[in-house]
Amino acid sequence: MSKPVANFLKFCLFLSIGLVILYLVYQKQASGYLEQCLADGGTAESCVLVDKVITDFASANFFWIFMTLLAFTLSNISRAIRWNMLIHQLGYRPRLINSFLTINLGYFANLGLPRMGEFVRAGTLSRYEQIPVEKVMGTVVVDRIIDVICILLATGLAVAFAASRLATLYQENADLSDKITTAQRILLPLAIIGIVGLLLIYFYRQRLLATKVGQKVAGILHGFLDGIKTVGKLDSPWLFILHTLNIWVMYFFITYFCFSAFAPTADLGPVAGLVTFVAGGWGIVIPSPGGMGSYHFLTGQALELYGIAPGDAFSWSNIAFFSISIGINVLIGLVALLFLPRLNRNYQPAAQQKVA
Repeated sequence: MSKPVANFLKFCLFLSIGLVILYLVYQKQASGYLEQCLADGGTAESCVLVDKVITDFASANFFWIFMTLLAFTLSNISRAIRWNMLIHQLGYRPRLINSFLTINLGYFANLGLPRMGEFVRAGTLSRYEQIPVEKVMGTVVVDRIIDVICILLATGLAVAFAASRLATLYQENADLSDKITTAQRILLPLAIIGIVGLLLIYFYRQRLLATKVGQKVAGILHGFLDGIKTVGKLDSPWLFILHTLNIWVMYFFITYFCFSAFAPTADLGPVAGLVTFVAGGWGIVIPSPGGMGSYHFLTGQALELYGIAPGDAFSWSNIAFFSISIGINVLIGLVALLFLPRLNRNYQPAAQQKVA
């Protein structure tokens, strides 16, 4: 099978996953909205959720949508500076505009095929800055490892701040208790299997490392560890940490500004913003184009936790998702696609010496 055909089939698979999740979320929210709307005196013709979503989007406060786009852009500027700091350790000095635009081009590619953006980002910067692609890819891996650590820390903060609300919800909802009990019955055996598996790996590690697969996995893990260690070797590690904090603070403000853009969520506080932001972050991690469907489901669940009606939660998820996906990822992605060749037409990176 040729590579273009394989990529097309992968695209269809992941797009299907996203559309199926989105459809299931819509069906669930549409039935709940219809029931509530009819109870409030509406008619079947006026109680269509998709019409509500369109109306809600049109009525959104576009000043706060603009602020959302600005926060996302600022996070990407910090990401580009942070990425350049990693590349500087290899002895190269890429232009900031190239790093910024290739990051946005990567996000644009992720809308078509999840995780493809990392390869597009590395390959594009490699071509324009004349840096070996494997070296650029190594810095992208480090960049993503740090993101994983950050979302785990953010998740811990969200759980800590929302612990009392989660406990109250657990006590007040018998059906939720049943779901959690069912989840425990499923997860407990998986956890036991995982622990046993880790123990077996530990006791038989020498034999496993003697195999090709074991050596490859060990090499990947060592590479990840070495990548994290490079942060401590940076010329300005505190500046690197500062840009990392800015990236994730801006991500939080993306969610919080979207709250202000939509009347039903405008009065929600920062803790609700943190919980919804974390839920959306995990939704984007799930392999669907840009988090389509999974983002809607998880942010909707978070908003319902704070008393937002299912129909309004679905509207908010669409406002946030399409503002970023269309307003930034598509728009600046297309700008990057069109202008990167022009910006680099006569550009020749200066002779660069690898740092010892």
